[in-house]
Amino acid sequence: MTESHTRTPLRSVTRTAAGATLVTLHGEIDLLTARQLSARLDELTSGSRPDLVIDLRPVDFIDCAGLGVLCRARNRVMHRDGRLRLVSDSASFRQVLRATGLSDVFELHRHLPESVNGLPSSEPVPAHRD
Repeated sequence: MTESHTRTPLRSVTRTAAGATLVTLHGEIDLLTARQLSARLDELTSGSRPDLVIDLRPVDFIDCAGLGVLCRARNRVMHRDGRLRLVSDSASFRQVLRATGLSDVFELHRHLPESVNGLPSSEPVPAHRD
């Protein structure tokens, strides 16, 4: 008996906050979606000094093709004197990065940087408003 797998298509949501571009990815990043994602990230890294934050928390699956896309985006950003941050709270994703020798290559965060959430990173988040 074979087990069927329902594929989650890749989709992205892009917004700009505090001079950075936040790309939130949903679904699967694999051989079937890598070309589409690579083209989108190429667009977002084409300018000088790109500041790109890629939120991977909603990603269900990433394979070596997906890692290749992230490496390409990182190389393009570094070549243009920019910054790339990945956001993932997945222990398995961190393990994959360690196993592939990429854990020290990426700037990896567990949560979105406050500045990308629309709050200046130097100001505390208010507990309530009067």
